[in-house]
Amino acid sequence: MTRIFSGVKPTGHLTLGNYLGAVRQWAETDQHRADALFCVVDLHALTVEHDPARVRRLSRQAATLLLAAGLDPALCTVFVQSHVDEHARLSFVLECTATDGEMRRMIQYKEKSARARAAGESVRLSLLTYPALMAADILAYGADEVPVGDDQTQHVELTRDLAVRFNQRYGHTFVVPKATNPQVAARVMDLQDPTSKMGKSHAATAGIVYLLDEPEVVRKKIMRAVTDSGREVEYDREEKPGVANLLDVLAACEGGNPEELAGVYESYGALKKDTAEAVVELLRPVRERHAELAADPGYVDKVLREGAERARGMARPTVDAAYRAIGLLPAG
Repeated sequence: MTRIFSGVKPTGHLTLGNYLGAVRQWAETDQHRADALFCVVDLHALTVEHDPARVRRLSRQAATLLLAAGLDPALCTVFVQSHVDEHARLSFVLECTATDGEMRRMIQYKEKSARARAAGESVRLSLLTYPALMAADILAYGADEVPVGDDQTQHVELTRDLAVRFNQRYGHTFVVPKATNPQVAARVMDLQDPTSKMGKSHAATAGIVYLLDEPEVVRKKIMRAVTDSGREVEYDREEKPGVANLLDVLAACEGGNPEELAGVYESYGALKKDTAEAVVELLRPVRERHAELAADPGYVDKVLREGAERARGMARPTVDAAYRAIGLLPAG
């Protein structure tokens, strides 16, 4: 059976972009067709300035939202990264496999380090090396596929390179994974800046729809979305990124085609209104289920504990094999 791994980073509240670009596919498709692991990758949240209490709070919220979105512990493994030591164990081995140049070429490192410097913050070494940890997240489980947004595809390509290099140097140890991307709304853009991804850790929040936003907040954000010059509703990502983004979101909510939907509308206002209602209805069951789960923290704790135990059992043999292959003396 195909094995897949994917994760979500608790650096902010989960957004519509996270849901349409990844989480919905995990729930509706991936957990049913594969041996699937879904992880709250909390160690990755430590690569930038952070408040420890907030990371803990957002980690629990993210895990609860994954369950609220439909991930079923009877079908898949849901856990928190730091609860499974094998991630950190394998990360250093892969740092010893990667090169400095590979890490510095990562687009996200360039963007995030520039942002940190502009804010007067220091750039943590972990921000440079975290692609090795991401590779460890994937390779520890022998994952065949990694469902990711297109902004993370570069990291999966690095993971493939590291797996191939390690296997060639030290003997076959890792499965070489591939990235898979959903076809529609793989990258939902910020409603106020449709040339930028809808990111959960952005400081400006007016263009970001969060999964736990109240319906009126969702409507207000979408009705205030930036559109483009001219009045015709056309699907053109280059010339009309604002309208294209709304069409992508509406198509993803309703299962339609954004180019065909463009022909239905004669005004931006009508498009915004229908998009807002579609998003509100899409998120309604997720918000309601989240409220139920948040009221039963013992259940969420149990799911995460059992998920970590299952994940640990999958990862340990591969990580132990990597330790032996690279030359480390086995423990007695």
